[in-house]
Amino acid sequence: MRYLLLLVVLALMTVNLNAQPISSKGIDTLVERTLKAFDVPGIAVAVIKDGKVIHSKGYGVRSLKTGKKVDENTLFGIASNSKAFTAAALGMLVDEGKIKWDDKVRQYIPEFKMYSPYVTEEFTIRDLLTHRSGLGLGAGDLMLFPDSNNFTLSDIIGNLQYLKPVSGFRTKYDYDNNLYVVAGEVVARVTGKSWDAFVEKRIFTPLGMTHSAGSFDRLKDKTNVIDAHAPVDGKVQVIQRDNLKLGHSAGGINTSVADLSKWVMVHLAHGVYGSNSHLFSEAVHEEMWAPQTIIPVRVAGPYNAHFSAYGLGFFISDVKGYKQLSHTGGLEGIVTQVTMIPELGLGIIVLTNQQEGGAFSAITNQIKDSYLGITGTDRVEEYAARRRGATDGAKKITDSIWHMVDANVANATPQPDFSLLAGTYKDSWFGEVTISLKNGKPWFESKRSYKISGQLFFLKGNTYVAKWTDRSMDADAYVNFSLDEAGKGKAISMGPISPLTDFSFDFQDLDLRRE
Repeated sequence: MRYLLLLVVLALMTVNLNAQPISSKGIDTLVERTLKAFDVPGIAVAVIKDGKVIHSKGYGVRSLKTGKKVDENTLFGIASNSKAFTAAALGMLVDEGKIKWDDKVRQYIPEFKMYSPYVTEEFTIRDLLTHRSGLGLGAGDLMLFPDSNNFTLSDIIGNLQYLKPVSGFRTKYDYDNNLYVVAGEVVARVTGKSWDAFVEKRIFTPLGMTHSAGSFDRLKDKTNVIDAHAPVDGKVQVIQRDNLKLGHSAGGINTSVADLSKWVMVHLAHGVYGSNSHLFSEAVHEEMWAPQTIIPVRVAGPYNAHFSAYGLGFFISDVKGYKQLSHTGGLEGIVTQVTMIPELGLGIIVLTNQQEGGAFSAITNQIKDSYLGITGTDRVEEYAARRRGATDGAKKITDSIWHMVDANVANATPQPDFSLLAGTYKDSWFGEVTISLKNGKPWFESKRSYKISGQLFFLKGNTYVAKWTDRSMDADAYVNFSLDEAGKGKAISMGPISPLTDFSFDFQDLDLRRE
């Protein structure tokens, strides 16, 4: 037994001795390759090791319009990487004895309701943070995304009761944004301050995150910010910024790698910053980093992972025997990633201004490989090839649909009487949509989410395809009409066409009924 133990120890020592951490020059080369491989205009990267920032740099341009360079202080929206700040804010209130993790939500937000009365009464603050509500992936996200809508905080809290569960309460992981919006409101109700104000004063200020803000609109200085970019008709270009007017506690923070490094360092130091100040207690920190909701691992993957879970604001997994904390974030035209391996004292931050997740994965994992002693990998080519495969597969699907549409036009295929389908349809949480003729063309238009608007093209039977006017969304959808006994449209169900459509376009959760 001792001999076997010695072999294990020697093996671990060999891994560490063989590890050749990537140099700053190596990171430069890595990121430059990534910019080209994934057609990303600008990226910022920071690496933290043993309590020090050893690399912090910007690459490429903030905007294709201005051509101004990215640097370590360039501000990006970090999207769902904001969720860890929300968990920390609540943890600070736990430290102060103002709340407990397992307090019921209705104790602070009496109007809070879920679909099930039992779930409503039992729902805790911890449940808000752990993606185990029973709701489906991204349920209700169309109230947040795209950002051009008129939904309010009251709408989100009030409409949760109409979202039907797809699994049992606390039985399954399904990522959720709206409940983090509610979590931010708990902070506001308890403290009397907005979530933004609390995070800025109680987290940003003591850590010296002087350029950061809870949302884009709250930034005091916008002279060094990125523009959002996305492919539009095959060409990457500047798109409308997703300001996320609502739901900052789920994804609103704007910051830089220079500022965000201070946040990573306080986590790697278990809540300690400065000479010996505590942002939050060791107990709160351990709770944030403890598995709360199990995520099944079916394939060990390149890092020999055996478990995955969600903690409080972080994904938790094992990589080559080390515990890893990470999160990603995505808004229209922006994707980001934060990764920590505490036992190595390692933190990696990658912020990008193009909605291409393969870019941050390639950079993070190549840097991570160098610290884990993994050699012979080319994560840029690996993820670029994976992306090409996914994109080609999705294009085959979407092309086949539009070929059917074009064939219908060319062959003058008989279509339903559109006058029988036109009218106003309503979903209990999304509100009204109108089906009408606009300039003689069949049209779909949401009354509350203004970008969800576009022409309808006949596909087959009673199914049309919605081609949204805003082509940066990459979220065209099937629109299926159900008919009543007289052949008149009575209901609409929807679903995304492309398998690459972001899950926040949760068209499948809509149940539109004719008014």
